[in-house]
Amino acid sequence: MVAGTAQLLGGLLAFALSMAMLLHSGQGAMPWDVLHQGVALRTGWGIGAVVMASSALVLLMWIPLRQRPGVGTVVNVIVIGLTIGPVLALLERILPDPGLVTAVALAVGGVVLNGLATAAYLGVHLGPGPRDGLMTGLVRQTGWPVRRVKTLIEITVVLAGWALGGTLGWATALFAVGVGPVVQVALPWFDRAGRRATRGSDRASCAAASAGGLDESGMRA
Repeated sequence: MVAGTAQLLGGLLAFALSMAMLLHSGQGAMPWDVLHQGVALRTGWGIGAVVMASSALVLLMWIPLRQRPGVGTVVNVIVIGLTIGPVLALLERILPDPGLVTAVALAVGGVVLNGLATAAYLGVHLGPGPRDGLMTGLVRQTGWPVRRVKTLIEITVVLAGWALGGTLGWATALFAVGVGPVVQVALPWFDRAGRRATRGSDRASCAAASAGGLDESGMRA
């Protein structure tokens, strides 16, 4: 339980850092953050407040989709909403005016870190984030493939955010095509349910071997 909680919180903190890295790079934000940035520019709200308000609105969309939030869903909203602002401010203080090379490194590093962070918090199996839950709910209700639903959602929020003044750039496109493969590769590393199943299978195999009189090579003694 302690290890799972630490993994959840670590993944969400890393997620907030990856958001800040992409925002500060100026090379294009994540699709949803293009919208968050645009709303923040129009309203004068801090980015953290916009993220939390957006998350709350998305959670309301879960109701007709019959999605149920988990503990991880609620923690996702709170941790990311409260940390993205301070983390972004810290980056702006450390790197007040990143040059092109640094900006590219921030953007690429942000995409990779986001994939790792997503795998970390999903691997705990305590509930998806608000936006992931919206996507899976729509997939279930429409019968459309994940790729189509995800693409339609992200095109919608990107265009809305860009119209409001959010930063749209090559890093936005890199995120769209690059984060999925990173999550796919990293998820087995963080999948706690999978590790428990493997350990259970190993213990069962050992017990069977002992009961059947098998040696270490699997041959009957």
